[in-house]
Amino acid sequence: MECRIATCLALGLVVVAGCHEKNDVTVSETRAVSSRDGAFKLFATSDERFGNARPSPVRADTPAAWSVLPGNEFRLLNYRFGPAGSGEVWVSTATGSLADNVNRWLHQFGAPPLDAAGLQALRRVPILGGSGIWVQAEGTYAGGMGAEPKPGYGLAGVVTEIQGQILTVKMVAPAADLSTAIPALEAFVTSLRPAEAAE
Repeated sequence: MECRIATCLALGLVVVAGCHEKNDVTVSETRAVSSRDGAFKLFATSDERFGNARPSPVRADTPAAWSVLPGNEFRLLNYRFGPAGSGEVWVSTATGSLADNVNRWLHQFGAPPLDAAGLQALRRVPILGGSGIWVQAEGTYAGGMGAEPKPGYGLAGVVTEIQGQILTVKMVAPAADLSTAIPALEAFVTSLRPAEAAE
């Protein structure tokens, strides 16, 4: 009985507190804008808001059918394409060797790894004043990072080494979208240049 009375009293106090008239609060304090205040940017990306963005060391001519996305800590340049926007292209740096990266891409499609002779047989394409290894694969794409495997996908891209650093240009899309986008990818790879050389 005492417990019920205490509960009723507590509920009564909550109801009475909720009926209390609320007063408006006016803030009259101001401060001058300082040099630490950055310019306000409408529709800023997460990277821009939270300071994770870093300028890309490379630039390229963006094909007309590609949409530019913000870069991030893993993607120096980042794009989407295709009728459903399911095609992706990105430029990134990677660890390991040329062989490690080529075979990692092939493994994502269930293809066996290539030995030195197999790597040597792959096509070479011009990129950033040197050459890179052109890689293509098709099948079920298992990109990792918890993503579901995607059947009927394809990959095309380039792995190169520049001043001891591995640079990759990777396109992944439904196979039909990929086959029509390869000429644009080749032109994109050819247009890559150091950021300081960009107009």
